[in-house]
Amino acid sequence: MAKGVFLHRADSIYDDRPEERYQFPSQYLSRASQFVGDWVVYYEPVKAGKKGYFAIARVEEIVPDPTIANMYLALIEPGSYLPMEYTVPFNDHDGLVERGLLNESGKISGRAQAAVRPISLEDFNRILERGIPDVDDMLPRTDASEPKVVESHFSETVEPFIFDQERERISSISNRLVRDRVFRKIVLDAYDCRCAITGFKFINGGGRAEVEAAHIKPVEANGPDIVANGIALSGTVHWMFDRGLVSLSDNLDILVSRQVNDSDRIWSLVNPSRKAELPRHPTLRPHPRFLEWHRQNCFKC
Repeated sequence: MAKGVFLHRADSIYDDRPEERYQFPSQYLSRASQFVGDWVVYYEPVKAGKKGYFAIARVEEIVPDPTIANMYLALIEPGSYLPMEYTVPFNDHDGLVERGLLNESGKISGRAQAAVRPISLEDFNRILERGIPDVDDMLPRTDASEPKVVESHFSETVEPFIFDQERERISSISNRLVRDRVFRKIVLDAYDCRCAITGFKFINGGGRAEVEAAHIKPVEANGPDIVANGIALSGTVHWMFDRGLVSLSDNLDILVSRQVNDSDRIWSLVNPSRKAELPRHPTLRPHPRFLEWHRQNCFKC
């Protein structure tokens, strides 16, 4: 096994869905096969956007693409995909982040152009430390102390005691505390800390947004921790959304269940347009397949 990098563009011609699959041509098969059972980091080239290194995931298996000859799919282990809290640039104040791309002359080699490439544990750790730091800069919503998050980066040493720590750190990437922290931040950033249903944006005295990050398709139903499966909601609206009392159409109209005992009061909370207030960028808005799941499996018509 080995860790790797998958290049991905939002406007990619490939049939990628980063949280589920990564499509690549046969020329990369032997290289990508090394990543099965291990982690990869997704990278968006500078010319394609500003993301840089933006997510990690574990490769579960690689299979031939049943629809196109000489193409393959790296299938992502369900629930392993995790966006970065902070996107990591190709270069930062310390220079090149993925230093394995430097040649003997200290210049960027042609390996940087490879869509699928291995990455050293040291470089992977460096990206992870910058993208998912140990310190949570989002203040607690209440004064209650929160459980301490286990350190999320990986150790490179092979000493027995450190090796045990490394296993714990790898496990912490799938730890719900870490994933919820990351999910909350990326969703609230996308929605500017504003409730999509009411339009309210409240910040408490401690600087904490009084809005929550809700999964549209819940984790228990294998809903991914991505912005397109998230929506920012105030506490009461979040409760109603989870219980199917409110939902959204594919056109992002707000829906209120006919089974609600006081629909007039609920509509009074809804923003006057009766459309959800969503991120400007289309890729950050709720994906129709998740909205459909919510209407079919949760919403009480």
